[in-house]
Amino acid sequence: MTAILHVKDVAKSFQGLRAVNNISLNAPAGRITSVIGPNGAGKTTLFNCITGIVRPDRSASFLETGGASLALAGHSPERICRMGIARTFQQVRLFDSLSAIDNVMIARSARRRGGIIGTLIRQIRAPATARDDRDYCRSLLSRVGVRADATELAGNLDHGNRRRLEIARALGSEPKVLLLDEPAAGMNHSETAELMRLFADLRASGLALLLIEHDMRLVMNASDQIYVMDHGELLASGTPEQVRRDPAVIAAYLGRSRETHAAS
Repeated sequence: MTAILHVKDVAKSFQGLRAVNNISLNAPAGRITSVIGPNGAGKTTLFNCITGIVRPDRSASFLETGGASLALAGHSPERICRMGIARTFQQVRLFDSLSAIDNVMIARSARRRGGIIGTLIRQIRAPATARDDRDYCRSLLSRVGVRADATELAGNLDHGNRRRLEIARALGSEPKVLLLDEPAAGMNHSETAELMRLFADLRASGLALLLIEHDMRLVMNASDQIYVMDHGELLASGTPEQVRRDPAVIAAYLGRSRETHAAS
């Protein structure tokens, strides 16, 4: 089932500071859409508004799937997850005292009504279903390239495996749209190359990927469409080649303000 995330007219201010100013973009199925910009541009705040972690001041965003349009504004993160939108975080957020596979199993519970308690009841009543779920979660760990035993505590994993585990956990809810907030942060060149191959695999499977990333090599090589933010506003959008050549984007990354660029 194809899906497309329509981010529309999102705005958010904190104590009078406009962090996100009327941002609109689309993230369609089978495509990698990236959001880039200097530090403080408002990228993570935008993700937080989309996923319900932060309540936007204004948003007409919706998920189009199966012929239905599901409005996102006003819903909890759990509800938005059940709609089909999952995410990772800039700072990895795992359940360190649980095993790698149990971290993914928790995401499996999030996609069902009743949450974790409901999942435990179902596992007691239907052990075959529980085995199927664990097999599925093991397959996700393998798919993302977690190089550790599934029973290893998440808190004992190295940085690269923690990053990959968080992606596996997000995939555990079987999302239609996956938001990734700086997934390559702290990874070396070979790890980043593996991540790019994973993204290509996810795109080929029909998943919609929306990516925040500072690694410009990854962004330019992997993205189908790029949106550039600066000071909470949409500065530019287009293909990687179009964005690479945009004078306003060049100015923003060189540290020059839009006003300076416009006057030059």
